[in-house]
Amino acid sequence: MNWQGKCGSKLVSLGKALENIKTGDTVAVAPYSTTPFTLCNGLMDEVRSGRIKQMRVEHLASPCEWTHADFNGAIALYDNYATAPNRAACHVGEMNYLPIGMWESHLLPAGLTAEPDVFLVPVSPPDDRGYCSFGTGVWMSPGLVRGAKIVIAEVVEDFIRTHGENYVHIDEIDYFVESQPQLANALEVPGPTEEEVAQVEAICTMVGVELINDGDTLQMGVGTVSASLGRFLDFRNDLGIQTELVTGGVAELVENGNITGLRKSIHVGKVVGSALVAMPREELLMIHENPVFELYDFGYTDDLRRLIQLDNFVTVNNALVVDLTGQVAAEAFNHRMYTGVGGQTVFMIAGAYSRGGKSVSVVPSSSVPSTTGTRVTRIVPTLEPGTPVTVPRTFVDFVVTEFGIAELKGKTVVERVHALCDIAHPDFQDELRTQGRKLYGA
Repeated sequence: MNWQGKCGSKLVSLGKALENIKTGDTVAVAPYSTTPFTLCNGLMDEVRSGRIKQMRVEHLASPCEWTHADFNGAIALYDNYATAPNRAACHVGEMNYLPIGMWESHLLPAGLTAEPDVFLVPVSPPDDRGYCSFGTGVWMSPGLVRGAKIVIAEVVEDFIRTHGENYVHIDEIDYFVESQPQLANALEVPGPTEEEVAQVEAICTMVGVELINDGDTLQMGVGTVSASLGRFLDFRNDLGIQTELVTGGVAELVENGNITGLRKSIHVGKVVGSALVAMPREELLMIHENPVFELYDFGYTDDLRRLIQLDNFVTVNNALVVDLTGQVAAEAFNHRMYTGVGGQTVFMIAGAYSRGGKSVSVVPSSSVPSTTGTRVTRIVPTLEPGTPVTVPRTFVDFVVTEFGIAELKGKTVVERVHALCDIAHPDFQDELRTQGRKLYGA
């Protein structure tokens, strides 16, 4: 029997499925990399038609333009991440930004609806036992499936399957629709410049050689630098992965024996995360049905109480800017949100607490914004007014730029200023030292 037959009468047209969403409903949508684009685009058309007058959409790290002018007053987007399609709306209060940074196993964070009217989620076709996979990302889908009044699933035929909590039975789903891949509005991300490639290579090489040891358990964030780290670790042995988002290069390191997980404190021998991101199709196929890889609910992977059980836990995350005392801003430029917190705060705290572990912030020393064309420093005297501190300086052990490693753990403020000035871009070092003397007597 084909998968359509297994779904039986639950397999309906897109229009029929969306009839279950009404004016005033709260609609939860699977996040980011597992956005069900067919359902989302269909729902937007329903709003444009005037059938749905008003609804609350909870879509985390949304790649969909829910805040488009077409939907003014009809869609209230709640999101914990300011993505490109909705960033401008976030800046003017037309997106409801949730600064979520605390996660608990199998619980939705405060501000999200545990029992939404409808949950939209992509799944694989059911197997012979009736189980579907959430594909490349579990995120918060298991809890939302349990809590939602109606679950509508979009079947993506080439979704992979993993171990862990990456499954849902057809009995838990109310309606299925067939995915229309041509509707997937993939976000175009500009490729890195030559300078950015060189910065990534220098930073990741230093982190891999100087700060990571054989046998360490790693968490690597999704930023431009940290997400690239896996491709610079092929000389290390017996590494483990305990993270929220599994990034590119990890599958190959498992295949080559660099990652074994045999020295992990928990989930021994397993690569654990909640989703697979920034990963080409060939790597996804290496992970498909591979028992080494386990995906879990986001609250489970990001629960600080679990993470602090790990020894030799090295957490590596991107910063937007770092001030001269070590405060890390990774979610906003001044008061204007650029991304979100995600799990960075809890992972950096866990790395700092870990016996034998480290918390590492990686940041290019400078950049040239396309809006101005003028080089700016990413090591700054102080954070601009309104800038949220993503990682307090008390939990930052190391800061790494392409010019070196600043060790902050156990250092005075004056010592931190000197260490961070030393790894700043040479064009800004003199001014930073002047400001360091003025502000901190360094």
